[in-house]
Amino acid sequence: MTARLLLIDDDTRLSAMVGDYLRGGGFEVDAAGSLAAGRERLAAGHYDALVLDLMLPDGDGLDLCRELRSTPRTRQLPLLMLTARGEPLDRIVGLELGADDYLPKPFEPRELLARVKALLRRSSPAPSGDDVLRFGRLEIDLGERVARLDGRTCDLTSHQFDLLVVLAQSPGRVLSRDQIMDALKGHPLEAFDRSIDVHISRIRALIEDDPKMPRRVLTVRGAGYVFAKKQDADQ
Repeated sequence: MTARLLLIDDDTRLSAMVGDYLRGGGFEVDAAGSLAAGRERLAAGHYDALVLDLMLPDGDGLDLCRELRSTPRTRQLPLLMLTARGEPLDRIVGLELGADDYLPKPFEPRELLARVKALLRRSSPAPSGDDVLRFGRLEIDLGERVARLDGRTCDLTSHQFDLLVVLAQSPGRVLSRDQIMDALKGHPLEAFDRSIDVHISRIRALIEDDPKMPRRVLTVRGAGYVFAKKQDADQ
């Protein structure tokens, strides 16, 4: 089945070029030139991924990102930010709001195509089966690609879920940023490895809801991160 993409960008020439390139790569592509038009398309149909510009005539794409991540229907929608704002702070804000990837302008269409394909691969459901990792109150369902704490779904993005799985599949083992990136199979954000810190912070906020309990994901200064095998509540 052909994946359907939505491109929100007010640069009509760029949108036409990118749209043609992505269609040539096997995707169905719709384009919108404003936040309002993008919201209408998202409300009217289903999309497999969103490519979102930040600087739009009727607002900031970050606002739409925030809306999508707070809405159950679009919370897991793979989202790539496409923008001329390439400062590290802009990237961090975008990632904190739930973007899965970030590509600064100008860019190579081939790179955008590769990143979109990678986003869709990571968001594809795993084969069905009893693929569930359990750690006390925390349950990580690999088939449904969802983490639950006491049965309640944790609102992780696709990339954050993948990062949690990498850590949880090696409990008690310290993983460096390089090892994490290798395990994520060349995630496009590898050139900006501080993004891992941002995602780890978000993951902790969702799976460690009791400040009195030991942390599940630990920072090993100068070495990386480790997923704790047990918390007191696991005993």
